[in-house]
This record gives sequence, structure tokens and C-alpha cells, in this order.
Amino acid sequence: MSGIQPTVAGEGLPPDTIWDENLSWFDALPRAVSMFGLLVVFLGLWQLVTGLGLVSPIILPSPWRTAQDLVFVGQSLLSGNYMLAAFWITAQEVIFGFVLAVGIGVALGILVGETTFGERAVMPYIVAIDTMPKLAFAPLFVAWMGFGIASKVALAAFISIFPVVVGTAAGLHAADPNARMLFKSIGASRWQTLIKLKIPTGLPQFFTGVKIASISVVAGAIAGEFLGGGRGFGELIRVAASQLDTPRVFSLIIYLSLLGLMTFGTVVWIQKRFVFWHRDSNLQDSHK
Repeated sequence: MSGIQPTVAGEGLPPDTIWDENLSWFDALPRAVSMFGLLVVFLGLWQLVTGLGLVSPIILPSPWRTAQDLVFVGQSLLSGNYMLAAFWITAQEVIFGFVLAVGIGVALGILVGETTFGERAVMPYIVAIDTMPKLAFAPLFVAWMGFGIASKVALAAFISIFPVVVGTAAGLHAADPNARMLFKSIGASRWQTLIKLKIPTGLPQFFTGVKIASISVVAGAIAGEFLGGGRGFGELIRVAASQLDTPRVFSLIIYLSLLGLMTFGTVVWIQKRFVFWHRDSNLQDSHK
């Protein structure tokens, strides 16, 4: 009998090498090139639609007109006038709402993930509340807390808290059963198991929930300003829309997206520092 053994194609090669051989040239482009190319195509189509007059400029302004207003808003922010004050109000609503969502979400997530009572009795109510149209609660928050920043912070936290709860609870359940048995066999207490095993191994799932919350919290703050008044960017957008100043609306929305990206980027930076041992494909590719 021959000593030659059959081999599987690609056996012994790193997984990345095997899959890279099947990538098309389009998929193999660096991330920065792909993103820039997509932006150029988007702006080109936008300019084509507006340049040919297919859409009224009141509905969709041209990229050049929007860029001009972007520069104007940026200069206003740098000069420290009313736009900077409005941006700072919205930023406070986002920051405080995010911190509140993470704090309460972690507490509820530990309750759900660590106790049978939380999983059986509390989690169904959390899911039921999350399925409700949360924006409908905005008038209630205004009635309870007034037209100030508190009602917007509460609504922002209310909208973004659910991913934190789910991420925390899922992270606590992600611990290896064999590791749990090992901790139990050496006499570790429930608190020691939570601190030294479940929380460290559950950090990737936790940060996934926090990253989702960091995106939705901006929408929650702006929704609160739309429905409950205020002096932030949401109010500026409402006023610009009422005046049919579409370029200004687009500009303010873009700067709000930058605020969301800053929040998301901060969470990613913290995740890299605390969960450096976990391989996340999105984080690994972020430098390419």
C-alpha cells in the first residue's frame, strides 16, 4: 500500500491565506481606497441628479451648495457663536444619556445574567418595553422632567439602554463551562467567579452592546429635542426645515453624525485598551 496520503487543498496554510486566494480585485482593495471610491461614486451620482434638475434644490441641494454650508457651520462652531452653544447642549445630552444608559444597562444586565429571577421575571418586561415605540414616551419625559436637558438625557438613555442590557447579560453567559467548573472546584465564591471569570470573558459582548448604544444615543437626544423643544442642534434642524433651508439641514445632520462617530470611536478606543486579547475583525482591519 502506498505511503502517500491524500491531502486537502489548502491544508496546513493559514486561514487568511486560503481565503485571500479567492478574493476578487475589488474585495482586495485597501479599506481606505474602497471607502474613498464609494464616496466619490455617491457624490458623483448626487451631483448628476441635482445638476440635471431631476430633483428640486429645495428637496435635495447640490453637493457644492451643501459643502458651502458645511464650511459656514464649521466656521460658526469655531467662532463660538450660538451654533457652538447649541452643539454643546446636544453633546451634553448625548454624553449624559450614554453614561446613564451604560450604568443602568450594566446593572440590569448583571441582574438578568446572574440571577434566575432577573432572567425569568425582569427580562420579559425589558423586552416588552423595548418593543414599544420609544419616541412615544418623549411627551411623558417632558411632562415628568420639563423642557430642560433632563428630559432629553432620559429619552436618549431610554432609547439606547437595551443593547447594553443584552450585551452584558450575553457576556456573562459566555464564560466557558469548564472554567466555571474549575472555579467552583477550587471554592471560588459567586462574587469571585463574576469578577475574575465572567466579566473578563464577557467584555467583547459587552462592548458590542455599548457600541450599538453609542450610535443610537445621538438619535435619542435629537428626537427629544424635536419633540420636547430645547436649544440644541435638533432645534436648529427644526427651524432650518421650517424655512426650507435644506443645505443647512444636511450640514447640521453631518455634524451630528460626526458627534456619533466621536462617541463610537471613543468606545472602540477603550475596547482596544481593555480587550486587546480579543480578535475583532472590524478592529483588526480599522488600520488598513
